[in-house]
Amino acid sequence: MKRLFDFIVVSIVLTLLIPLMGMIALLIKAGSPGPIFFRQDRVGLKEKRFKVLKFRSMVERAEEIGTSVTTQNDPRITSMGRVLRKTKLDELPQLINVFKGDMSFVGPRPDVPEIVEKYNPEMRRIFKVRPGITSVATLHLKNEERILTQVDDPDTFYEEVLVPLKVKLAMEHVDKSSFTFDLKILFQTIWMLTLGRWWPIEEQGEIALLRLRMEESKKIRRGEGEKGRRGEGEKGRRGEGEKGRRGEGKKIWKRKKTLDTFEILKSTGELLKQQ
Repeated sequence: MKRLFDFIVVSIVLTLLIPLMGMIALLIKAGSPGPIFFRQDRVGLKEKRFKVLKFRSMVERAEEIGTSVTTQNDPRITSMGRVLRKTKLDELPQLINVFKGDMSFVGPRPDVPEIVEKYNPEMRRIFKVRPGITSVATLHLKNEERILTQVDDPDTFYEEVLVPLKVKLAMEHVDKSSFTFDLKILFQTIWMLTLGRWWPIEEQGEIALLRLRMEESKKIRRGEGEKGRRGEGEKGRRGEGEKGRRGEGKKIWKRKKTLDTFEILKSTGELLKQQ
């Protein structure tokens, strides 16, 4: 029933959106050199690989000149690309993936093979369902790129914190798999894109945990971090001679900064893996 619904609806939607997609394609081509579409290997139903489609929002060969993770202020994003990513219009070509059967309207967001290789057996349960354009994680992590901008090491943070969190949320698609559940997520997505700015949907417990950990991180960076950078007051600046001023002060700041990413934030991912 779900596949039939996807096929009928996507056939209608694609027909209606052809003029809009054509206009976007022309603007992308006129705005910067390179292809119109971005294609990337993703892992879907039963761990089958497929090419996901998106409108190109970054400079040509962006993957060769930067990290695999995209942050909000990534210089590789084109001016047209910023508009597309903000409005989620860059995702429209995935309707073709839905038409072909690689994806569904609703389901876990598919990840790249390099990330999937690190999944544990429990995490691989998400391959029991078809990946989707929108998901529970899409609803609650819509500001993912902004979150990645706030951390020192986006790649590590993505793999050790966001991936376990996304998979944890994706399990709802496996455990609550039903046509009714999919319709709920679909309508919540429409709400988020239209009225969510003024009336946001209820925050998931896992997202609240991440937000609290991010706040703890900021306190360390701005509060205790400042104390550590200055050498824990007079003792750090002057105490224990040159060692206290140049050695311990620097060591303390480095330790606090490390605590920020690899203890407080990473512990979020560890906790989610255990749940």
